[in-house]
Amino acid sequence: MIVDSHTHVFPPEIIARRQEYLARDAWFGRLYANPKARMVTAEELVSSMDASGVDVAVTFGFGWADSGLCRLANDYTAAAVRAHAGRLVGLAVVNPASPGAEAEIARCASLGLSGIGELMPDGQGYSPGDTEVLSPVLEAARSLGWPVLLHVSEPVGHEYPGKGRSHLDGVVRLAGRFPETTLILAHWGGGLPFYELMPEVRAALANTCYDTAASPLLYDDAIFRIAASLAPGRILFGTDYPLLGQRRMLERVRLAGLDEGDLAAVLGGTAARLLGLRAESAAA
Repeated sequence: MIVDSHTHVFPPEIIARRQEYLARDAWFGRLYANPKARMVTAEELVSSMDASGVDVAVTFGFGWADSGLCRLANDYTAAAVRAHAGRLVGLAVVNPASPGAEAEIARCASLGLSGIGELMPDGQGYSPGDTEVLSPVLEAARSLGWPVLLHVSEPVGHEYPGKGRSHLDGVVRLAGRFPETTLILAHWGGGLPFYELMPEVRAALANTCYDTAASPLLYDDAIFRIAASLAPGRILFGTDYPLLGQRRMLERVRLAGLDEGDLAAVLGGTAARLLGLRAESAAA
């Protein structure tokens, strides 16, 4: 079972009125001001999955600052999950810094969503080190048995739209503060797998996973082998589709030199375990 653990979908009305939303959310404006930055519907995602051989995709909307827009995104994601049962797993986008995040998580649980994310600290007005802000969301996730996907950026290297601050210190503190909540750190966690060579960091991140979203735009493909050795069983294949094509990313991972066991875990085994997926559900 091939699982793409990091994809984005948008309601058709937001795609059609893109210019309006560029003005409504500053972080969305940074990422999508370029008309070449693609936005897709759930149907387009499933079409890409079919063409690329992806069995299941974890999908979610944008991490809006406005709670009303988060709710709109969640309604669309939940409808997409119902329409494509067995193919899509939905996460709930919330803004931990805005009132009502806990109530929205409970509502999304009733709608059939399965986790929280992608949280966007820079765009939503908080830091991963703000445990008072994030505590209600992390505790709600723990009680539901949900993972939490967090956008993390590397502290060095080139700039790009949406990079933001690295927050690595705060991410390690957050993971250590909430050891029973599974964190998924997007974009290789900003390089945190390398810091797991430090025993105290490795201990703090024991219940943390990393996704590979946008990897070719950030790292040499050697990172797949290196990270799999540093954080075995905790790497999730993710494309950041439609930023990157699913077929292209699958080809790169398969050519990255992973042994058979690590490759199976990265491409779907770890995600299936984390999300409680079974092969028969993907084939439904």
